[in-house]
Amino acid sequence: MYPLDSPSTRIAILDFGTNTFNLLITEVSNENKLIVLHTAKEAVKLGEGGITRKIITDEAFERGLSAIERHLVRVKEFNVSKVYAFATSAIRDASNGKTFINAVKDRFDIHVLIIEGEREAEMIYRGVRLSLDMDEQPVLILDIGGGSNEFIIANKKEIFWKHSFNLGMARLLETFHPSDPISPSEIDTLTAYLKTELKELFSAVKEFKPNKLVGASGSFETISALLQHRYPSKYTKGSVAAREIIYEDFLEQHQLLLKSTIEERRVMPGMEPVRVEMIVLASIFIKITTEECGLKKIIQSDYALKEGVIAEILNL
Repeated sequence: MYPLDSPSTRIAILDFGTNTFNLLITEVSNENKLIVLHTAKEAVKLGEGGITRKIITDEAFERGLSAIERHLVRVKEFNVSKVYAFATSAIRDASNGKTFINAVKDRFDIHVLIIEGEREAEMIYRGVRLSLDMDEQPVLILDIGGGSNEFIIANKKEIFWKHSFNLGMARLLETFHPSDPISPSEIDTLTAYLKTELKELFSAVKEFKPNKLVGASGSFETISALLQHRYPSKYTKGSVAAREIIYEDFLEQHQLLLKSTIEERRVMPGMEPVRVEMIVLASIFIKITTEECGLKKIIQSDYALKEGVIAEILNL
């Protein structure tokens, strides 16, 4: 747990992911209640051009620093008293990842903690647990990242199994270089590869028997947004932090994504620009997960690592 200096304070969480650098600014009241003041994300594509070579390119390096600078403008505006910064897959795996962390320290006087995949999974679980009512029945949580994907099987009380797979969408994109649109043979190749790589997951699912998939972070948010625009009366975002993605609607959207070109996806209402190239691979990943694990119910959670850090601070 991270100690607070006072019972009421403003906290900023910086999450340096592979695709996006995220900011969450919250206020913690005297009653340990969490109030979200501001959220923002900056498209960085830190792994672009170098993730399979385990390097952050010069261009990505500068995009990352510029994104942090923009985030810190808002941090200053909100008079934040504590800043916690975390780096995940692209930075922890890159040969010059520590160089990037040192540059952040030198330029902004911010200490960045590089967290391992298993630790990342724990904080994702804590964040997801804040977004929906969990019970005794295990669920399968999936956070799709650019560099890695975190799977957690857990209920409201405990984690039964967790694992971080280096199968993030930026990594798969640079490994497989799919056509535009992706071809059936490429889908078959990717499917066979993922089924082999995810055998450990499938064994855990057989053991712990989760009853639904809870999807956290960008790819699930994008699919949810696409469906909200396609079916506005069925998918109203509202103020809740989690919502169901009807499985049949996901399959329909999946087929549309498979047939689409990059330019067609770019103008889809609800499409986040940073996801345009990777969303097809993410959708394939989700479909394989649901089919192989026998899960026909999907919940999309707005909360993930950032909110998990807050939950840990508050011991929630």
